[in-house]
Amino acid sequence: MKKRAILSAFALTSVLALSACGGGGSDPLSGGGNDQGSSGSQVIIGSADFTESQLIASIYSQALQAKGVKVKEQFNIGSREVYIAALKDGSIDLVPEYTGALLSYLDPKSTAATQEAVTSELTTKMPQGLSMLTASPAEDKDVVAVTKPTADKYQLKTLSDLAPHAGEMVLGAAAEWKTRQQGVVGLRDVYGINFKDFVTLDAGGTLTMAALTNGQIQAGNLFSTDPGLKTNNLVALDDDKHLFASENVVPVMKKAKENDTITKTLDAVSAKLTTDDLISMNAEAATGTNLADIAKKWLAGAGISGS
Repeated sequence: MKKRAILSAFALTSVLALSACGGGGSDPLSGGGNDQGSSGSQVIIGSADFTESQLIASIYSQALQAKGVKVKEQFNIGSREVYIAALKDGSIDLVPEYTGALLSYLDPKSTAATQEAVTSELTTKMPQGLSMLTASPAEDKDVVAVTKPTADKYQLKTLSDLAPHAGEMVLGAAAEWKTRQQGVVGLRDVYGINFKDFVTLDAGGTLTMAALTNGQIQAGNLFSTDPGLKTNNLVALDDDKHLFASENVVPVMKKAKENDTITKTLDAVSAKLTTDDLISMNAEAATGTNLADIAKKWLAGAGISGS
């Protein structure tokens, strides 16, 4: 999940730097780092290399600055392997994460799926020196979406509703979905859903969206914060049997840099942030609006002071 952008030049530099100092290693649960956080009193905030992560990181940054916390922004670091290593070695102190994806990274054998199960298991799997704060209701997770006419025709609201009709429908998704438990295999085994055919497209991207809206496919794998769900009047079917792991947005940071002000501020952000908020902000970002301005607008609307 979240492989939406190629590593930037900065990210590649970070990879080399982290490799040179031995940060991270092959075991995501290994210590291999610095428990002290970055030097000085400032909090260094990182992000992954896709827009939504940078947006959330900007929200964290502005909210903390408004409370008098000194911050440094180091966004667009790269993949999870890179920024978790950076957290461990103290290159950064704080990053927005997604609970299910982080748990899968830390423990690929985990089968936890509900929000409660995922967050509970994560608390026992966090690498030494790192802390998971309060998770937000906002999720960016895999969904199976259909058009509104298709949903109306078959009276579809949940994935369970889809089972009796899937034999008449073609599913579109990335190639790996065909053999993945959180994909075609799970849809068959958990829900009894067997599609008429499978078309290989992309991972919740423009190809899948276009194929769904032009009728090439009748169901597609998208992400729950994709603005196209609203602009194209699509219906994301409720995962009523919890096949797909919860992906709640959560701040992850160095324990050594935590204090009451930081915790309360980030908890306030998490309490307000919703999936619909992420959809709206992603739509704004797609028009080229400055991410810091989008973050500032959200903070004001949520009643949280920004910078």
